Amino acid sequence: MTHRICLLPGDGIGPEVIACAKDVLTALPLELDFTECGIGFEEYQRSGSPLPDATIQAIRDADAALLGAVTTPPNIPNYFSPVVRMRQSLDLFANLRPNRSIQHPSSRTGIDMLIVRENTEGLYAGIERVEDDGNRAITERVITRKGSERIIRKAFDMAQQTGRKTVHVVHKANVLRQTCGLFRTVALEVAKDYPDLTMQEMLVDTCAMELIRMPEQFEVIVTTNLFGDILSDEACMLVGGLGVAASGNIGSDAAVFEPVHGSAPTIVGTGKANPTATFFAAAMMLDYLGEKEQSAKLRTAVESCISDGQVTPDLGGTLTTSEMTEKVKVKYGFIIPVARQRQ
Repeated sequence: MTHRICLLPGDGIGPEVIACAKDVLTALPLELDFTECGIGFEEYQRSGSPLPDATIQAIRDADAALLGAVTTPPNIPNYFSPVVRMRQSLDLFANLRPNRSIQHPSSRTGIDMLIVRENTEGLYAGIERVEDDGNRAITERVITRKGSERIIRKAFDMAQQTGRKTVHVVHKANVLRQTCGLFRTVALEVAKDYPDLTMQEMLVDTCAMELIRMPEQFEVIVTTNLFGDILSDEACMLVGGLGVAASGNIGSDAAVFEPVHGSAPTIVGTGKANPTATFFAAAMMLDYLGEKEQSAKLRTAVESCISDGQVTPDLGGTLTTSEMTEKVKVKYGFIIPVARQRQ
């Protein structure tokens, strides 16, 4: 079976890490058909749009997409966040952020959680206005029953599929009584359909504290868009940081996987870009495509490189981006090391 993959290199180090991921994916014993499309600030400079209609269509036509990174500068006419627009245009309503301990000094042990974030509404709905001659700015928070139910049900389904037993529903219904109140009400209704799982409620500020105090308690967290954005970035710092953090944007008819880090323009072309998060994003993509064996082997190869210190400088290693890519391929078994060949 051939899987159609849309590559979205983007800006900054995005093209570098996507090239590394393509190199590894091409070596897999799979039939993969790659296309490449523009997204981000460089695409805006070329075509006048950071997210052309052709890119949206290419993602729809593909079985999955892999995104590198984008630059979203403020105060540029006709410019918008291409990632937020992509999520809304393709209705990629679920953002999945796994956080799992790695064998590295920057990672705490015993953590294996999944943060499930609503990805299309909330404070990122894009409804803003300025009043009072520029002295008052207003953003509207949109929480719907439909949006709440499908993300909460996704979280409970993911808990069942991965053998987890507890889902933490995170909100601020004590203050945001209507919007978070609706989210909480829907969660209580959905939880009744999963009697084998335990739903626990937690206020978002308490959750932020508990992630630092005792992150091992969490298996699945489900929450609204902005809260999930903040909490997932906080959580990844417990297990190695943004350089190893990956996410998936999942909808009913499309999926885009990406490293969480930014475009890092200051290290473009230096060989310092860490491809780890992109490799983990590629592994998530393979899981989504049903290639679980290859996904597990790729993830194991990357984790083995981390535990052996065969990593880029941000993780304390000395390897360049391309050198780490080759080490991952060796760990996977694609390449026989020269020393072994001579024996």
